Amino acid sequence: MKILLITEQRDGQWNKSSWETLVAAQQIAQQTQGSLVGVVIGKGVQPLADELAGYQLDEVLAAEHDLLEKYTPDGFSLALRQVIESVKPDLVLLPHTYQVRDFAPKLAASLQRGMIGDAIGYRHENGKLVFVRQMFQGRTAADVAFTGEPPWIVTFQAGSFRADLAAKHAGGKAPVKAASVDLKPEQIRTKPLEIFREAKQAVDLTQAPVLVSVGRGIKAQENIALAEKLAKLLGGEIAASRPICDEGWLPMDRQIGSSGQTVAPKLYLALGISGAIQHVVGMKGARTIVAVNKDANAPIFEVADYGIVGDLFEIVPALLEVLAAQS
Repeated sequence: MKILLITEQRDGQWNKSSWETLVAAQQIAQQTQGSLVGVVIGKGVQPLADELAGYQLDEVLAAEHDLLEKYTPDGFSLALRQVIESVKPDLVLLPHTYQVRDFAPKLAASLQRGMIGDAIGYRHENGKLVFVRQMFQGRTAADVAFTGEPPWIVTFQAGSFRADLAAKHAGGKAPVKAASVDLKPEQIRTKPLEIFREAKQAVDLTQAPVLVSVGRGIKAQENIALAEKLAKLLGGEIAASRPICDEGWLPMDRQIGSSGQTVAPKLYLALGISGAIQHVVGMKGARTIVAVNKDANAPIFEVADYGIVGDLFEIVPALLEVLAAQS
């Protein structure tokens, strides 16, 4: 099986989800005894292609063009279609980012192929790949498989794989080649402007290594300052469950869950969050989950690596005291 990994970068910086999808690609390549080709798309991406080549891939392609300097759905789908037709992979893997959600369906349609979006895992059984997707806001999971001819296109949800497990080459790296891309200005029907933000404080929580998240147990908006202080000392960001954002105590860009952001930080500290399934589906991919809740039967403890049954207004000040002493 030949696998094509399409990575994502912006202004020379990787999207962390690219490394998570790389881990999935490496695992599938190993299990199917297949080959793995990586693609970096944009302009001036040679340094990123060289970096990617240091991992266990058979080849890395740099798809560069002046018209790819800024993202457009037309430019990316046209360029990647040319790459796919040249490489002729069986499986195309992408991270399920906002950008990929924008162009991947267009890319699949241009190839007259279906796609499986937002998968959270896969199985290789009886010589066939079966992908897993969450249904009904994470209440159940469905097995999905392709029936048509390749190439098959799949996107993986953020947090489905651990980026730190990406395997590197031992004492070498994959060859890096230029991918031939032919684009004309008239093919690009949109002009990218500044990146839209709903609010000045908008933040991409998927890139934060530490998240301190608050739920109803915080009781009042003025108490959020306590959690914000803890997040600052831990070098992280503040986040919340939906009720907190619905109340307007924190902006909607801080919401974690099925109707918010899906995250996979190194540490997720849940303060006063009961653990409704709509919230859990957005954070269960965290490497370490620590929950603080007065209710010993709160569902959050079912996914937590460490649980503290107690009053957060006693636990958090004690944590702040210890962290302040160490800083």
